[in-house]
Amino acid sequence: MSSTEPQKDPGVVEKKDSASSDLERSSAPAEHAHYTGRVDEKEYGHVRRGLKARHVQFIAIGGIIGTGLFVGSGAALLRAGPLSILMAYSIVGTVIYSLMLAIGEMTTWLPIPGGLTVYAHRYLDPSWGFAMGWNYTLGAGITVCAEVSAAILLIEYWNDSVNIAVWIVIILGVIFILNIFVVEGYGEAEFVFASIKIITIIGLLFLAVILFFGGGPTHDRIGFRYWNDPGAMRAYLKPGATGRFLGFLKSFVNACFAFGGSEVICVAASETTNPRRNIPKAVRRTFWRVLIFYVFGVLAIGVLVPYNDPGLTTALGNGAKGAAASPWVAAIVNAGIDGLPSVINAVILTSAWSCGNSFMFAASRNLYALAITGHAPKVFARCSKRGIPYFAVCTVFAFTMLSFLLLSERSSVVFNWFMNITTLSSLFNWLTLFLATIQFRKAYQSQGIEHSALPFHSVLMPYAAYYGVTMVTFFIIISGFDVFFPQNWSVSDFFATYSGILMFAVPFIGHKLWYRTKLTRPAEIDIWTGKEEVDAYERDNVPKEARNAWEKVWFAIA
Repeated sequence: MSSTEPQKDPGVVEKKDSASSDLERSSAPAEHAHYTGRVDEKEYGHVRRGLKARHVQFIAIGGIIGTGLFVGSGAALLRAGPLSILMAYSIVGTVIYSLMLAIGEMTTWLPIPGGLTVYAHRYLDPSWGFAMGWNYTLGAGITVCAEVSAAILLIEYWNDSVNIAVWIVIILGVIFILNIFVVEGYGEAEFVFASIKIITIIGLLFLAVILFFGGGPTHDRIGFRYWNDPGAMRAYLKPGATGRFLGFLKSFVNACFAFGGSEVICVAASETTNPRRNIPKAVRRTFWRVLIFYVFGVLAIGVLVPYNDPGLTTALGNGAKGAAASPWVAAIVNAGIDGLPSVINAVILTSAWSCGNSFMFAASRNLYALAITGHAPKVFARCSKRGIPYFAVCTVFAFTMLSFLLLSERSSVVFNWFMNITTLSSLFNWLTLFLATIQFRKAYQSQGIEHSALPFHSVLMPYAAYYGVTMVTFFIIISGFDVFFPQNWSVSDFFATYSGILMFAVPFIGHKLWYRTKLTRPAEIDIWTGKEEVDAYERDNVPKEARNAWEKVWFAIA
């Protein structure tokens, strides 16, 4: 059966000799044919499946737990109060769960190299793919810089006269080494980093319960005292109810930054063993990760620390150094627990390092995707024998030299600049993925495939995708509202806030005007190229079954 008649037999397609032949059969108009050329893997090489089940699970966790939870939540609490951040983080958590369901359906059907960019290219149009790829690459590269600045903040907790340039070189050097040799190196690093983060956040949640009931050294039973005094919501920019509402709106920006990077599991899909088994496991567990780590986490810090605590002032760049900006550290200091703040600081430092590692991986793989879709020089598609797109990795590494801006500005100021830029960049990535999912659904339905035939499917789809589009659009609209208030105006903050929009809008509009691309019709969307290779891989690499109780427990975790 020909692949041009998928409605008759969606499980059979014509033979392709490369999983990277991304758009050879794409239905793009003839005038855009230069985007449908394939990359010859004999000449350029290709990425390989080296990430194991446990790597995937911990990459998914590592993408959720980051400095946005450990440090950024302090700025949110300081501005808006505990109830506002609890509501904002919970709402954004539902959007992230919807996003993971959308990613799960697309990536399990076609877990191919360049996932995010290729999906936008195929399911929307080449202009979306072009804008998505460059926006993600630049945004992820800047996020590496944001994590470096966060790491410097944490190091300054111990020594405020630290040689910043030396530490930038050390941090970026380790990240580069973990990404340049083998993909397993990235996977193993994320496994270790995420393990530390999980143990820490669970330990902190238990500590929060103990302190809540007065089990700390001072035996002070905190309860919900701080929700009454100074209060559950804090006015931002204006007094009274209007100010409290504005504080709630501002909390969404911090929450979106905290969840940024959750989609990295999609980037890793093409380098994952048994993706149709491991990706759904990671997606299904997202709900519990969001609930435990974020909802319970922000509830805990809102109970333990008042929003006017002096230890939080550095969260906005106004006070002490390092992890003193973390509400967790402020709570531990207030409880009179000696020594633990430095331990937590060290853990948060590994978290920043971990996030930098993840985004170096994501940025390089998206640059690789741009090359294989014809949106970037093909040299970035060149891979080593170990499956590493080394030109892409080296180029992203060079871009992260922006971290040396820390030498001319305070670390906290630069961190806030990078956070604002990357938050909007992430929001446009999420919006594109939701829209691509909607188009993907229309495509497989128009080509005779039932929803239940997908390797992974959810009863919440497509409603979750439409919900995601609505909410992300709302987040983009309100993301920079506060820069227009006279008391908040500054040129640098305005640029940092809205340059994220330009990072997506400029390449999209420019490409659209130049090439006159159009949204691909659902019946013509290419959902087949590369699928046969994945099907064959899955048939030839069936995961082994658990042989004993220990393996059942391990397989359930990993």
